[in-house]
Amino acid sequence: MAFQVSPGVLVQERDLTRIIPAVSTSIGAVAGQFTKGPLDEIVSISSEQELVDTFGKPDTNNFEFFFSAANFLQYSNSLRVVRATQTSALNASTSGTGVLIKNTDDWQNNYASGGQAGNADFVARTAGAHGNNLQVSTCPSATAYEEEGATTTNDSSTAVGDTTITATAGANLNVGDIIAFSTTAATNDYDDGEQYRITNIATNDLTIVQHPRGTGGLKRAITDGSNIRRRWKYYDSVDGAPGTSPFVSDRNGSNDEIHVVVVDEDGGITGVPGQVLEAFSNLSKASDAKTPQGDINYYPEVIYNKSEHIYWTKHNSSGSNWGNAASGTTYTAVNDPTLSSLSAGADGSSVTVGQLKDAYDKFADAETVDVGIIIAGTCTAAHIENLITIAEARKDCVVFASPERADVVNITNSNTQKKNVIDFFSTISSSSYVFFDSGYKYMYDRYNDLFRFVPLNGDMAGLCARTDLIADSWFSPAGFNRGVVRGAVKLAFNPTKTQRDELYPARINPVATFPGQGTVLFGDKTALSSPSAFDRINVRRLFITLEKAISTASKFQLFEFNDEFTRANFRNIVEPFLREVQGRRGITDFLVVCDETNNTGDVIDRNEFKAEIFVKPARSINFITLSFVATRTGVSFDEVAG
Repeated sequence: MAFQVSPGVLVQERDLTRIIPAVSTSIGAVAGQFTKGPLDEIVSISSEQELVDTFGKPDTNNFEFFFSAANFLQYSNSLRVVRATQTSALNASTSGTGVLIKNTDDWQNNYASGGQAGNADFVARTAGAHGNNLQVSTCPSATAYEEEGATTTNDSSTAVGDTTITATAGANLNVGDIIAFSTTAATNDYDDGEQYRITNIATNDLTIVQHPRGTGGLKRAITDGSNIRRRWKYYDSVDGAPGTSPFVSDRNGSNDEIHVVVVDEDGGITGVPGQVLEAFSNLSKASDAKTPQGDINYYPEVIYNKSEHIYWTKHNSSGSNWGNAASGTTYTAVNDPTLSSLSAGADGSSVTVGQLKDAYDKFADAETVDVGIIIAGTCTAAHIENLITIAEARKDCVVFASPERADVVNITNSNTQKKNVIDFFSTISSSSYVFFDSGYKYMYDRYNDLFRFVPLNGDMAGLCARTDLIADSWFSPAGFNRGVVRGAVKLAFNPTKTQRDELYPARINPVATFPGQGTVLFGDKTALSSPSAFDRINVRRLFITLEKAISTASKFQLFEFNDEFTRANFRNIVEPFLREVQGRRGITDFLVVCDETNNTGDVIDRNEFKAEIFVKPARSINFITLSFVATRTGVSFDEVAG
């Protein structure tokens, strides 16, 4: 204890202002099969467009996973996504041999030093056939960028409109190169207004079109013997010819700059063949290179940090000293640009239950991964059981699961659908940490211009997330106020009242379409089989909120003394929080016991701290009884109402 050795005033403070922090229970989590994106890595997604940009568009193999995620994002902007690793999935490469690089950590650990990816210079950023659309071109020197007088015309019969020109040699020219001609033989008066793009080379015969129009032939006849100036086909996508950067020049080095361009070769990504996806100007071959602003400028690192499409994996074997430090280094010029198509990328086989489990296990640690909602996507009994194991271990999230597709889709008899759904879910373990819905919705797939049946669990999870935004986690997400499903053209299984009466006791929450009122979640049960307050989703999520918030605040009691001061401080934190929840209709009453009655001497000696928190949860209305009574004229209501 502080003390004074002479008269004076000692000022002390005690902080009694600590509060329970706000916690999130609406962050969604989903794993599945996608066409691109990092493998076995959690990625935060906030919109459907971001989902497409990161993981690709849906196809016939993955649309259930995709739309489970996309439908959740109709209601919430906070989703964690993991792409599961599929057997035989490969990244496309410039060597023509596929290689599996799962994610950025995998690249850093196994490929960052170069030379380990099947002798490829570049590899697609993510695994999948998506990468086979990519093409990479490098311009590593001024000569590669532009070369004057490398060859000459050998065609005395040229005329305006000609689209084929004969040269003395075509070996140093490439398809896509931009060329211009001197107006007279053996001079350098090239006319940039008359540029042409080479579309084909047959020995020395060049097929050309006007650049950048892409149509038409010669604007005027070319004199036989005129020089040809060649430019790299992507010269207008970068900042002039590469040379020596200021960083390397200051260290007495030279010729370090390189341009790198990534192209959608076939148009499979943008819909436009040859579209430039990204261009990196004036990067450096020096391993220690920096920009004038102090940023890293070493080209493998820049590509790693900024490219959305490729990894660097190996230096051009024609260049020497690439990757050395700048001081006194001359980086050998490579006089020709490179143009390499990526190939051998593969999506792999369909994701298995085991691979899904491995992907969802990324969400298993509650201390490092904050999620409150797990979306099952495509469902099997084994898959749902794996997710329940995760949720019950975490104790801070709920799994949302649908029946198997074959149980409800393309089955015309609704009683058969009902029986299938009940039979399927009857095999799933009892748990208050899982929520079953009744089926699939029919929705429009704008990416493929068709309609598809997709599982409802993404929507059910989304309704809970939306409830958090417009009310609180302890409100039921069901009914006409908060349970309206978006984007449903129809349901695969639209249960009647009689069928709903059978589904609900079987722990299944019906989703039904009501004429003029929309498609609505019409139940709020968890999959707990025994009667309990926890057989309702609002109560389960209430307790998740309370437990998560109070346990987070309780961490500040660790390593303090177990005395009345600490216990009083704990009560001072928890009780106002519970009163606030009570005021917001989450609980009807509460009691916090944290004193010498449960913190006995034995407890204290074991270095423990105990608190008991009793709450009476608010209950949602599931059943309404309306009694209408007709009475005789002259009869007093007091007589009949009692």
